Amino acid sequence: MTLSNDLILKFGYVLMMITVYCHANIAIAADMRATPALLDLSIEELMKVEVITASRRSQKLSETPFAVFVITQDDIKRSGVTSIPEALRMAPGVEVTRIGTDKWAINIRGFNGRFANKLQVLMDGRSVYNPLFAGVQWEQQDTLLEDIDRIEVIRGPSAALWGANAVNGVINIITKKAADTQGTLLTAGGGSFEHAFAGARYGGKFSENTPFRIYAKGFSRANMSSLSGHSVDDAWHSARGGFRVDHQRGNDQFTAQGDLFYNSIGDTLDKTQLSAPLIQMEATRGHIEGGNIRMRWDRTFSDQSSIMLQTYYDRVDYRQLTAAQFRAESFDIDFQHRFPLFDRHDITWGTNYRLYHNKVFDSELISLNPRQQTNHLISGYARDEIALLPDRLKLTLGVRVDHNDFSGLEVQPNSRLMWTPDQKHSVWAAISRAVRTPSRAENDVLLNTRTLNSLPGTTALLPFPLLVQLAGNNHFTSEKLLAYELGYRYQWSQQASIDLTGFFNDYSQLRDLSAHALTLQTTFPVHLTLPVQINNQASGYTYGVEVSADWRPLEKWRLQGNYSFIQIHTDSNPFFKLSDASVGSAGKVTPQHQVSVRSHYDFSERLQLNLWLRYVSDISLYDIQDYVTMDGKLTYKPFKNVELFVVGQNLFSQNHREFVSDFIPSMATQVPRGVYAGAQWRF
Repeated sequence: MTLSNDLILKFGYVLMMITVYCHANIAIAADMRATPALLDLSIEELMKVEVITASRRSQKLSETPFAVFVITQDDIKRSGVTSIPEALRMAPGVEVTRIGTDKWAINIRGFNGRFANKLQVLMDGRSVYNPLFAGVQWEQQDTLLEDIDRIEVIRGPSAALWGANAVNGVINIITKKAADTQGTLLTAGGGSFEHAFAGARYGGKFSENTPFRIYAKGFSRANMSSLSGHSVDDAWHSARGGFRVDHQRGNDQFTAQGDLFYNSIGDTLDKTQLSAPLIQMEATRGHIEGGNIRMRWDRTFSDQSSIMLQTYYDRVDYRQLTAAQFRAESFDIDFQHRFPLFDRHDITWGTNYRLYHNKVFDSELISLNPRQQTNHLISGYARDEIALLPDRLKLTLGVRVDHNDFSGLEVQPNSRLMWTPDQKHSVWAAISRAVRTPSRAENDVLLNTRTLNSLPGTTALLPFPLLVQLAGNNHFTSEKLLAYELGYRYQWSQQASIDLTGFFNDYSQLRDLSAHALTLQTTFPVHLTLPVQINNQASGYTYGVEVSADWRPLEKWRLQGNYSFIQIHTDSNPFFKLSDASVGSAGKVTPQHQVSVRSHYDFSERLQLNLWLRYVSDISLYDIQDYVTMDGKLTYKPFKNVELFVVGQNLFSQNHREFVSDFIPSMATQVPRGVYAGAQWRF
């Protein structure tokens, strides 16, 4: 086996960089702020880590009546992941399956798919849920991973605070404040699948109260291969940059933050599903470019009283020919007020307005009518945390009222009760209602989903090719959920804790499909068309258990483990269980069991070994076998501010399958084993 000249040059560049780093005369900036390592904290201190996503205010993890999991910066660093989607595999109850180099299917508690639509995702409180196609384009969501402070994962509905589409959960990616990223950071490396990557950040101060940072990053990732071993031409090349400025003046905090990015991506259609002469395209390359800017103002009156005003603007130009071609821009403004009432009430209320404008360009697969549209969302919410027994028993009542252009007025209430008999035990229960509002595509789309040259056994009767077309329905309404949750946390020592959650979700008016009469199209080439329309006739229920545990058997050794079980039952049109697999075949596209075990061991201050073992059960609809895999990262610090590392990903097999694209029939791929090395320098 021989290495390409490009790969040899990349490895040579990395080795040169490592050599330079090891021989550099290094000094740490005097105002550099050191963040304590995870292993420096006890389990008791970790339970006191504060989260904001569950209640839209800072709250200790141990006091939160939600199924919450926090992925810290140290978790991200030790894991060796190179993207936000891969980091989400650490959280229980989250299904992360890779479809291609730049494509994932990610959801919480079932109904997963490439266009998973029941998960709200935020970047620093800025929604990145796409109302055009309902879901998250994960290839757009990125930042310098070293700038992420934590990722808060809320499993279960949070619609009373975060609105429609926060049905099965909320993920909030929270970046560090500018004051916590002072000095310079350089990182670079490369390897087999991760061909090359580099990142740079500089943090300084305009004044004592006005820190800032700027960053830039880029990477090149290899093509994945089809099941037959051929390249699917989906190599991913990316460049991104951004800034953040914070200003503190008395009780006021001002933040300005923005990003620009460019992605070069590719895809190959599965021609067994979309065949000529009706559909001609096969492998295509495309690009995505865009940017965003966020402004935020916080005023703190006391520990229980504050106001917040945030606004952002986002624009993206998406030119991936097999999926879609569109331009979209959104504007959002969010206001929140928190204050105490009497002695027992902690009230939070707020309002939100969002404008989303998009223009879609026709392709062989997708067209929308009308081509462009502007939609509006207006909402208000209120939450009251009532101390029934101070420091022991609290009741939280909340409701959010949304008005959108597709389904009109939506009301989403929530009730949560938490009992904390002592500092080691806590029990909570919740009942919630949430909705998933229609997307524009579900109203206006015409999607060519499958072509058949003839129907088996009926060639003489139907001699023409058959094209299956999915049509939107402007009477399609919101999907609805009534959820029941029960949770328990126990910290039996400063070195060990456990978190258990059980849930039952009752879904109604889920998306389903129905067929209409065949029609003969006389335009060349002559073919038959089978129209298939979206409706709300499906229903279903799910139940499951999620367990996570944290244990420090030794001062320098930490073990983290989690297990997730889910059972899904749906009632839908049996003829289209494969066409809309994320609903009709949800029980067969969701792994019933998932296990994750992470081991962090510090041999010394200079040498760390981190191992991550994962098991995922089978996905029967796509004939994907269960698999066990492991990632590993070895880090060596020759100097205080220099790190050399080597990472192995998916080490137990040369490749394995994880998922298949739904709706857009991209070629099925295999996730490869990968090894990369790199260096990081801080000064």
